[in-house]
Amino acid sequence: MKRGLKRNNNRKKKPPQIPITVLTGFLGSGKTTLLNHILSSDDHGMRFAIIENELGAIGVDDQVIVAQKEHVGEEIIEVMNGCICCTVRSDLVETLKRLYERVADFDGLIIETTGLADPAPVVQTFFVDHHLMKMYRLDAVITVVDALHIRERLAIKHDTESGVINESAAQLAFADKILLNKTDLVEGDESAIADIETKIRGINSTAPILHTLYGKAHPKELLNVGAFSLDRVLEFDPDFLDDLHETKHDSAIGSVALKFEGELNNQLLQNWVQRLLSGTMKAGSDFDVEDNQEEADEHKGHDHSKVDPDMMQLFRYKGVFAIKGVNRKLVLQGVGMLFSVKYSENRWKKGELRESRMIFIGRNLIPSEIFKEGFESCRVTDQLRFAVGETVLACTDNGWEKCKIVKQWDEGNAYRIRTIKRGSELWAPVDIDDYVRPAEDKYHT
Repeated sequence: MKRGLKRNNNRKKKPPQIPITVLTGFLGSGKTTLLNHILSSDDHGMRFAIIENELGAIGVDDQVIVAQKEHVGEEIIEVMNGCICCTVRSDLVETLKRLYERVADFDGLIIETTGLADPAPVVQTFFVDHHLMKMYRLDAVITVVDALHIRERLAIKHDTESGVINESAAQLAFADKILLNKTDLVEGDESAIADIETKIRGINSTAPILHTLYGKAHPKELLNVGAFSLDRVLEFDPDFLDDLHETKHDSAIGSVALKFEGELNNQLLQNWVQRLLSGTMKAGSDFDVEDNQEEADEHKGHDHSKVDPDMMQLFRYKGVFAIKGVNRKLVLQGVGMLFSVKYSENRWKKGELRESRMIFIGRNLIPSEIFKEGFESCRVTDQLRFAVGETVLACTDNGWEKCKIVKQWDEGNAYRIRTIKRGSELWAPVDIDDYVRPAEDKYHT
């Protein structure tokens, strides 16, 4: 009979090293849009946990991620508030350790950093903590670039002695893959695209550059690709493993986070954002609903090409809102002077708290009290003046006409109105005299 060592079939398998994808890019580059695309895609058949890093104290991105509602039970989403590269770095280590057993059977974990994060301290975390090195492996750093604004961002110079970094340059330097996003906004200017790529290559000469629209890239180009190379990092930063990176940000950049329970008027919300962009909301100014529409229209075409460095500059702003009369969640996303507003496929569930939240990130922000005053002025609080069936005067394309109130709070508008003579219908978005007045108003009969 042969003698020898018996194989222990009951021996525990070696715990897996879970691949980590770090998703970075400056404010408004399209990181969350890309993440939504990955989560909603059926092309990869993989399951991922997500660590969502937000700069403000109130979480917004986790609400913006539409896919999380469609994949309940498939993804784990953790939100960390504060900048992951400096103030909450230790929290990242604890979160990763706490999540490990829960995600051991997942295909990977995605960390979306804030737009102001320096990737260096995040990457370094996986090489200075020996416990994390056994649990996770860094698979790739994916940097999303806003083609419309990247040259402006890279042109910003900081005093090197102060230690303040250019975040966009740092994000490009650490990239294993670069997504040049929003190329459609460069208006088909091939020379501009070539110039952008040249500037990128001056910072990172090896990372592949993929052109994308709306963050749409095949997930298999980005996930579990084994693209991270420590040797490449050590080439441009030989002391990377020796010194703990401490990131300093521009002290003029800050954030304001807003949140309240209740519902908003969609029109007032958009008018308020237009006023913020126009620069008309200053310290000490009052927010007046009656003048809001007129001011918003007046400043839509204002030339903002010349920026006073001491004035407020909004880099990024986004929010999720409960709109009166609409069961779908409204999502607003903006970068610089451009913003979009659309209803999500997500609906408010029965019994779910209807609340609205928003965050602004920029330079030289006005006091938070002014943001709060403007935001809350969009809240629906008062009872509407006119009842269903009541005759009113409404401002139509044909001037002031007698109309009937058909419905209150229809598709986010205060009233749906039908003209008495023509039978056509229109909306009054806000319950103010600019749109609808009592029928006996002698000045418009």
